Amino acid sequence: MKKKDFQDFVRTILSAPVDGLDWNGKLAVIQNEAFKMDKEFNDDPFKKGQPWTDDELRLVLSMPATTDSICLLAKALGRGHGSIEQIFRWAGQSPSRIDAERSDDKFIQQIVKIRKELGWRSIGGNT
Repeated sequence: MKKKDFQDFVRTILSAPVDGLDWNGKLAVIQNEAFKMDKEFNDDPFKKGQPWTDDELRLVLSMPATTDSICLLAKALGRGHGSIEQIFRWAGQSPSRIDAERSDDKFIQQIVKIRKELGWRSIGGNT
């Protein structure tokens, strides 16, 4: 399929009426599916399993925890989407939960150190 044919196909799909969805709803479905496919195509990131540097964590935690940021960071850092999501999740957990569940985890403690530097606040529950 040529690029022009693909563009026409996308326009046709977006122009089609969808029960219960307005324009913004259709765009949300497209973005969600694009995110899922981006995760599928990034199934073997080149830095998988390698330790994270403090600078990489600073970059991740300086960005908003959105699907757009996750996709961008995964490509830029050669990491999996899930690992970036995990950083955001642990950065928001309460100190008591981290102490209870991962007090001896070097990676989680590295995230805690960087989140303190950046002024992150705990948003997670205690359990």
